[in-house]
Amino acid sequence: MSNEKDELLQLNEKDLVDLFEQWKTIHLLSLLRHTISDFKHEIQNMGHQTQVNGSDSAYVAFSRTRLFDQLDQIAASLTLERALHYVDRLINGVSEVRTGAINDINLNRWKEYADIQTDSLWLIDRRDDSGVHTAGYWGNFVPQIPYQMMMRYTKKDEWVLDTFNGSGTTLIEGQRLGRNTIGIELQRRMVEHTKNLIAAEPNNHEVIIDVVEGDSATIDYKALLANYGQKSVQLVIMHPPYFDIIKFSDDTRDLSNASSVEKFLEMMGAIVDNVSQVLDKGRYLVVVIGDKYTKGDWIPLGFQTMSEVMKRGFSLKSLVVKNFEDTSGKRNQKKLWRYRALAGGFYIFKHEYIFLFKRKA
Repeated sequence: MSNEKDELLQLNEKDLVDLFEQWKTIHLLSLLRHTISDFKHEIQNMGHQTQVNGSDSAYVAFSRTRLFDQLDQIAASLTLERALHYVDRLINGVSEVRTGAINDINLNRWKEYADIQTDSLWLIDRRDDSGVHTAGYWGNFVPQIPYQMMMRYTKKDEWVLDTFNGSGTTLIEGQRLGRNTIGIELQRRMVEHTKNLIAAEPNNHEVIIDVVEGDSATIDYKALLANYGQKSVQLVIMHPPYFDIIKFSDDTRDLSNASSVEKFLEMMGAIVDNVSQVLDKGRYLVVVIGDKYTKGDWIPLGFQTMSEVMKRGFSLKSLVVKNFEDTSGKRNQKKLWRYRALAGGFYIFKHEYIFLFKRKA
């Protein structure tokens, strides 16, 4: 939620609300400003203390920066009426949690979610390589994508399904965020690889994390979920091969071995049809995919895939363009690719799409 370098304060909820309620009885703006200044000074001198005073009631977490921003907003008000309005908002942020139907974001404290993206252009300079995350599997996506999707479109303890597990990026993020997460993977070696990665990190939320060997187009999802006592999932994430750009295996069921773009789209559609049987109505399907060149012509694979999904009971909720600065294939050939682009009259791919679909109710 807050910046990693920002200090997280644990303040006593009841004492904090009582204090802010007292502020509402102040009848001079100058006195309120002085009171706020004293409170900020008290917080600054708290060190590692976790309470405003000694009450035993529950704590509420605040980032120091966000709390001080709100206090400064109150103090900067031009009228007492406006200042007290902000005090009321501060009280609501402490005492009331207001979330939507599909995530745990507290809208009464929305300013604290600075790490959650809401723009449609994502400029990510480097992938998250913390813990067991690795870029060693060619073609895997950045962990920031499943992180953002789970934070925006799931609640803690809900169920997430990744139909192209790969090296388990989605599963790692699911375990960290407290989302039960299942991955489907054709390649047995990657199934074992993912299981080893997951086992290397603590499961602090005690959620179910599993990777299953199988074909996402034909696997019986209802029977699979029944093994975990579930009937449905609340989010589906798909990061398929971008047709034949990278060959992941020799398996004919692998989308990277499709005989044509048309066959790729047909196979992709079958996977969407299959998984939509267990995705709750009104919940979200995420597809991460890019385009490709064939014989000098741009193939709009992303938008063609988007069209296939929309034929199958989904509406397009949003489209995000995500940049990528370096890929393993081009990292040491930037000048060569620039020459090729100038000579061939094309532009170098530096983006991919994140399509967000909603299953129609």
